[in-house]
Amino acid sequence: MPMTVVSKDNHSPALTSVVRQFGRLQLQRLVGKSERTMAWCVADPRSGQDLLLVLPRLQPADAAALERWQQEVRQASRLNHPQLARAVELGVQDGWPFVTYDLHGGATLADDAARGGRPGSEAAALLGQMLSGLAFAHDAGTAHHDLQPYLLLLGDGGQVRLAGLAVAAELAAQPLGASHPPVGSPASLRMQREAAERDVLTAGVLLHGLLAGTSALDETDCGRVIARLPPQGREIVRLPWTTRHTIAEPLRAIVNRATDRQPRQRYRNARTLLRALEGWLQTDGSAGGGPMALLSDRLRTAGVLPSIPHAAARAAKLALMERERTNELAEVVLQDLALSFEMLRLVNSAQVRGLQVSGSGPVLTVRRAIAMMGLDGVRHAALALREWPGPLNQAGADELERLIERCKRAGRLAMMLRPAGYDGEVVYLITLLQNLGQLVVHYHFADEAQQIQRLVQPGTALREGEAEEPGMSEEAAAHAVLGTDIEAMGVAVARHWGLDNAVLHMIRRQPMTTAVRSVDSDDDMLRTVASCANEAVDALAQPAARVNAALHRVVQRYGRVLDLSLRDLQAALQGRPPESVAQAAPPAPDGVPGVDSPGAQPSGLRAAAARVAGAGQ
Repeated sequence: MPMTVVSKDNHSPALTSVVRQFGRLQLQRLVGKSERTMAWCVADPRSGQDLLLVLPRLQPADAAALERWQQEVRQASRLNHPQLARAVELGVQDGWPFVTYDLHGGATLADDAARGGRPGSEAAALLGQMLSGLAFAHDAGTAHHDLQPYLLLLGDGGQVRLAGLAVAAELAAQPLGASHPPVGSPASLRMQREAAERDVLTAGVLLHGLLAGTSALDETDCGRVIARLPPQGREIVRLPWTTRHTIAEPLRAIVNRATDRQPRQRYRNARTLLRALEGWLQTDGSAGGGPMALLSDRLRTAGVLPSIPHAAARAAKLALMERERTNELAEVVLQDLALSFEMLRLVNSAQVRGLQVSGSGPVLTVRRAIAMMGLDGVRHAALALREWPGPLNQAGADELERLIERCKRAGRLAMMLRPAGYDGEVVYLITLLQNLGQLVVHYHFADEAQQIQRLVQPGTALREGEAEEPGMSEEAAAHAVLGTDIEAMGVAVARHWGLDNAVLHMIRRQPMTTAVRSVDSDDDMLRTVASCANEAVDALAQPAARVNAALHRVVQRYGRVLDLSLRDLQAALQGRPPESVAQAAPPAPDGVPGVDSPGAQPSGLRAAAARVAGAGQ
């Protein structure tokens, strides 16, 4: 870089100082440098401002390259976003292109005094601001090409502005003098996409440094870190377990996914990473509002689920008929998960619960809900539902339909596996509610649900001779995509409906990491039967060669508690009740659970089961 040294002498050697110049700009200090860019804090004597001077590390190869650089940076400087630093001047000095930015008296992230790592919510908020500006630039077709801590300007109130946009574009685009593809050509679009993906990977490296308090791989140049990650290198960047501030598991999953050793697992674009961080900040951050903060607006506009075609209309029609057909109406309602859940929501809401007898507990049967709401209430609830498929496109609707059928199958299986004396409809609905989070995510976050499904799938080996790359656990994948886990979403919705802690406990599946050795209460029995049924149906979704082994693991977990053998489970999956529970009521032939008439519950019904079914039927 050309530099002019000026000596100022006031006739005393002790007062002699040296001022380094870049054109008219006075170079005060080097803020940072990488293989692609460097940045200086400079004083502009013409305006009296302190500016950030950013320039590429190498001069453009020729006049055409210089023209391309100016065009790229000029286009980037026109972008107007609160998180993009405002370019003050774009020019060329002695063949070196440069751009200056207004510092506004702020420091850069490299100057930041906070060492040893930042708290999770603070780090996520800082990087989220940067990602907001970066995503805006990517949408406009401009990549950054060299995200570095010294190019993040920190202002008053914690505001972050990104400088240096496109300054390294020409350097990044010329692997040793390669010709530039025409603008808009497939090759040009591919280069743009790859540059954007590199930016997102670099953002993950920056977030890692913010939380860990040290540079990843002991490299201050984020570009060098990326060069050492797969597929180019073999290094792994994961957050350490010992950090100055405790890192929440969902945030840890987000950061580790951002720098995952498997390129296919990483975030594809800035908005995806931004949504994950915002989701975590809303749900688990210090100022978060829980999973309902993510869902509340969507629930108001689109409901919990859309009504399946014709089911709600049929229920509304039956509700106009004579009261003697209440049981038939209950079976129709149970066919439609949206209507079943809407009725549970209505009868368990604070307004309706206030009219109940004290101590009667939550309502968990459609029969009881019909009795409380009346036929007119059922009809109004059915007609108020969002029609299928709501805001989903065809692919999302097909996926949701498959999930609904899987949930119904699990509910029917749970009815067959339940011990004698437990209300079949309660077991069926508890099994459905254990899938409430899955259903809500597939309906309201269809794109994110597809990401989660991709992340849990195993991948091919990165190199020949290596083992198959494992996928993430569903919990880790949900953390990495949504910032919270799927089950927490379902529990948040159920709590919003007014269901009590006993029910919230039942609708959480038995943890996969804990052996199921005994059942201490009726609530635990309901939870266990539903968990077993859901895990068994999940096992059927495995590749054919793994199904038997997966079913065997289900029997190992639940066989002792439920007196269940592999033969029993296989028979139940084929629609035949196991011998040990042959007296239990089977599901109706059309796939809807049989509904016991009020007052006809088995004499052995446990107290808790009667309570959650709705006392006083």
